[in-house]
Amino acid sequence: MAERSTRRAVLAGACMAAFAGLAACGKKEEKSATPAPTTPAGPPEGSLEWAVTGPWRSAADKARDPWRHPIETLRFFGLQPKMTVVDFWPGSGWYTEILAPYLKQGGGTLYLAGFAEGPTADPAQTALNAALKARLEGDKKLYGEVQFTAFGAATGPVAPVGTADLVLFMRYIQAWMAAGIAEKAFADAYAALRPGGVLGIEQHRLQPDEDQDPAAANGYVQEAFVKQLAAEAGFVFVEASEINANPADTKDHPFGVETLAPRRLTAPLGQPADPTFDRTKYDAIGESDRMTLKFRKPE
Repeated sequence: MAERSTRRAVLAGACMAAFAGLAACGKKEEKSATPAPTTPAGPPEGSLEWAVTGPWRSAADKARDPWRHPIETLRFFGLQPKMTVVDFWPGSGWYTEILAPYLKQGGGTLYLAGFAEGPTADPAQTALNAALKARLEGDKKLYGEVQFTAFGAATGPVAPVGTADLVLFMRYIQAWMAAGIAEKAFADAYAALRPGGVLGIEQHRLQPDEDQDPAAANGYVQEAFVKQLAAEAGFVFVEASEINANPADTKDHPFGVETLAPRRLTAPLGQPADPTFDRTKYDAIGESDRMTLKFRKPE
């Protein structure tokens, strides 16, 4: 009798253990059926990475990042969120779409020294000014209060004298040379910068053994010539980077640098596109070889 009671107790204990195990399994299955909430991956809001990856930038603009290296370039120039920055001739706003949200979030200030306007202004440049201004003023929550000035042969200060921390010349020195206003660009940048402020330059680079065309008709400029212009304006050279170098660029293209992306000319500027022009080798090059230079206004 005692043996039978013992056997029943063992069986009852085994059943209870089995039941507990099944219940536990059921709990595990129930728990695993509800996945843990996930946090969306992405850079912190207000960071430079956030500004570069932002959804407000177009797919076409982002496609150029591997050639223009915006994060590396702006960090090389020393960009900080609370800075006052002046961008000469922002054009359609490729860098503006990065700079404006970044500086707005950080408490900085952005001046855009756009194309000079007036009766003799290029209508295409005037249209670019208007389109960029409309876009920025249409979303001040994102872009902030961007300050619009102008740069040209007869323009005044691009920003209040001695207030800028960083001035940017992004691939336009050849145009200023053609217009005879390159020296003025460097002088205006020097006036805008505070003592110790930085001038950052990205520019299509001519081979050092090539003769420099004073009008830079092919769009390429010698690095030594840029350094000379900067020195004559009072700047001190700080450092050069190969961030935007492209050794594949032979710099002997039929329509100058504009033969390459992003312009991709197939005929001389101002003429109709040539549908028979073979772009294969030019598209394989990518964008131009560029110098990236950093200068400082003496303290």
